[in-house]
Amino acid sequence: MYHNIIAVVVISFIIVGFLWGIGNLLNPPREKNIQKSNDTILLVAQNNAFNQTNPTLHVSSNQPTKLIILNKDFVKHDFISEELGINTAYLSAEQDFVTGIASNKTGNYTYYCSFHPEMRGTIEIT
Repeated sequence: MYHNIIAVVVISFIIVGFLWGIGNLLNPPREKNIQKSNDTILLVAQNNAFNQTNPTLHVSSNQPTKLIILNKDFVKHDFISEELGINTAYLSAEQDFVTGIASNKTGNYTYYCSFHPEMRGTIEIT
């Protein structure tokens, strides 16, 4: 009797995994659905880096800039800039977070992923 229950559970997991995989193949990548403009920065967390190089983000003071963080990895990521008060919390695969950077103070501010120390960069406000 217990073997039948285990078999049903295993088969259920296989079916759900198969359907999840097919669903991901049929849906277009989330990144293409995000609307971007000149005052928008898109950071994609993938392969333990933001935009492959952890770039310096250039922002003008007194001019709000939209910031979109998108997790394209299977592992969780977050985006934190303590000095600017930004904390996305944990982002699962294909999850995004939209915020803004608006400051009248110029300077360099650190951003990072708390899970992966190598995911670290600078926000430069001029």
